[in-house]
Amino acid sequence: MSLSLAAAIPRTTGRWVCSLTATRQRLFHSSAISRAAAASPSQQLQGHNDYSQYGKTFDKILIANRGEIACRVIRTAKKMGIKTVAIHSDADVNSLHVQLADEAVNVGPAPTSQSYLNIPNIIKAIKDTGAQAVHPGYGFLSENATFVKALDEVGVTFIGPSEDAMAAMGDKIQSKIIAKESKVNIIPGFNGVVRDVDHALEISNEIGYPVMLKASAGGGGKGMRIAWNDEEVLEGYKMAKTESMASFGDDRLLIEKFIDNPRHIEIQIISDKHGNTLYLPERECSIQRRNQKVIEEAPSTHIDEKTRKAMGEQAVMLAKHVKYSSAGTVEFLVDSARNFYFLEMNTRLQVEHPITEYITGMDLVEQMIRVAANQKLIPKQEDIKINGWAIESRVYAEDPEKYLPSIGRLSKYIEPKSTKGQNEVRCDSGIVEGSEISIYYDPMICKLCTHGATREEAIENMKHALDSYVIKGVTHNIPLLREVVSHDRFASGKYSTKFLAEEYPTGFKGHAPNPSSLAQLASMAGLMHVKRELRNWAWGRGREALLKEDLQGKAPHSWELFIGVQGVDEKVPVKVEKVGKGANNEDEFEIHTPGMAPFKTSTHWPLESPLISQKFDNGEEVTLQYLDTLPLGFRVQHLGTKFDITVNNPAQHALSKYMPIKEKASTTNMILSPMPGSVVSVDVKVGDVVAEGTAVATIEAMKMANVLRSVRAGVVKSVMVKPGDSVAGDELLVEFEDEAKEAAKGEEKK
Repeated sequence: MSLSLAAAIPRTTGRWVCSLTATRQRLFHSSAISRAAAASPSQQLQGHNDYSQYGKTFDKILIANRGEIACRVIRTAKKMGIKTVAIHSDADVNSLHVQLADEAVNVGPAPTSQSYLNIPNIIKAIKDTGAQAVHPGYGFLSENATFVKALDEVGVTFIGPSEDAMAAMGDKIQSKIIAKESKVNIIPGFNGVVRDVDHALEISNEIGYPVMLKASAGGGGKGMRIAWNDEEVLEGYKMAKTESMASFGDDRLLIEKFIDNPRHIEIQIISDKHGNTLYLPERECSIQRRNQKVIEEAPSTHIDEKTRKAMGEQAVMLAKHVKYSSAGTVEFLVDSARNFYFLEMNTRLQVEHPITEYITGMDLVEQMIRVAANQKLIPKQEDIKINGWAIESRVYAEDPEKYLPSIGRLSKYIEPKSTKGQNEVRCDSGIVEGSEISIYYDPMICKLCTHGATREEAIENMKHALDSYVIKGVTHNIPLLREVVSHDRFASGKYSTKFLAEEYPTGFKGHAPNPSSLAQLASMAGLMHVKRELRNWAWGRGREALLKEDLQGKAPHSWELFIGVQGVDEKVPVKVEKVGKGANNEDEFEIHTPGMAPFKTSTHWPLESPLISQKFDNGEEVTLQYLDTLPLGFRVQHLGTKFDITVNNPAQHALSKYMPIKEKASTTNMILSPMPGSVVSVDVKVGDVVAEGTAVATIEAMKMANVLRSVRAGVVKSVMVKPGDSVAGDELLVEFEDEAKEAAKGEEKK
């Protein structure tokens, strides 16, 4: 189709060089997230200053956000010839979005309430820089009608919907009423604000369990709790209000019926100010944890053309009812029979918008800017086609087993790149090597997207991208992402929002090697050990001596090894033999491992480099990450999960059974903070007798509240913190009396 959408969003990664202050000059390696960054031949002939194809928009815009979405908006603005202003907190002064923008303004201290939610400071930044428009990204003030009104009052354009449309649809209570008036299918629930916890109990019992308590003012899974009984309503009400206030500055809640075993599917719309609205192909967002999306794909395996059209038309009716203009998303819950129910409308750009851009070729940020500048939409509904399949994995700095955020500095960071020349990999990130993941903000590292002509190809591309994504310095959730995209149930497309809970009922524990993956891991570990040993041999004797001894047959040429893999009881015997020279004059080895046929390899691995790949005889290519050296081996990442590898020769293996196993120290007498954060509440005092599972304290970090519970019954010996305190990871919060001491006291009383 003849649209300005051509070459809209780059799918490749690239290198960005930023001119910083004299004291901060450095190179930043980042992902190019707009396909237009690679200019077409006609654009190259016209020169980089020809922006006429975009029409008249703005000279300068301010991005009222941070991180990857700020970088995302800046890059499209640059593509369109628009100057950009970044805002930042004290904590973000050296962040990538600050470096990419033409100007940057500090709007306050690190806490979001004093910076990214500080409307007066942001308005001042707009006035000081002369920005004509503001793009809010997502989160923060993106759905705050008060902010839109404040911009209107100073004559600055909001790149988003009007104040009225936002107030109507951004409020989940009001939006349900409007959806019903617009003849959109809605979920049974209470169409009003929950007054207090007693009112919550009353409503829940009237609707019937299970119910969903959710923040009226927000989204992104924050301020949401599912309750199956009165007790869970009491606890969920408190937690949902706390998270809602922390995330959105608004603690109003609504309650609706929770549809069991649903699929979460959403429709992207784009509307202009001239009455034109388009719906784009659906996104499936059912892989979730704590009601936050983890993996999305577009289109959905569950939706047929008839349902897609019906959902799209209802989304358009809703948008037109409130005279909506800009990009927005109408979210639905869909049951197994493809009945769909309105969930909410997000009056902003969605986190997962890149996969829609992938399959439509439409730059949604560009369209938002054009609409805000009062341009008409160029494409028609019939122009919107589905091109292939796209998947997004949200890479977070968090423990994938406990879903707890991780903070720290990225000591090594290498994003995956397109390897097929098909622009099949896209990384939307706002960080570089050396960046810090802070306690104050969302722990997202990157939105990793892959595209393919088919769903199967998109999945394979995602597997390869995750395997080659190097992140050191923080704990991350790549192990979980890699396991999900490799799961047979995900491959079948037959899953729901219950996927993670059903497949990992006791929590995700990492990849458990099967016979095939264990044999592959062991053989590659043996090869890595041999290459490292030959290097050490060469360093000890000199390269010329090594070549001479190699010719004379005196250099090492055969190794019998026993490979120990963390989590696997038995060591794997691996035999490696050097058999000559292979491709590119690399040493060639033959490897014998139980469970697989012997194979020859001349794989190139620059020693100590982070990635090594091997294509096996069955056609499967495996990429291993080399992470750290250990006393008797090394640490690697295989299929997303980290494994400590030990390598023993026959003598070491024979003696290893006599090595004592060090037992872990017991921490059952202590409640430790699982992460850095702030103490919201302490629910016990010295002398209290608590049962197993009793709520002891609540810690908030990165806008998420986490209830800490007692792992055993006992008596509280000491309480080390109070509400408002900042705590470090593993800091002692509450201590219990020794179990032996408690038992002795019990005997004395007898």
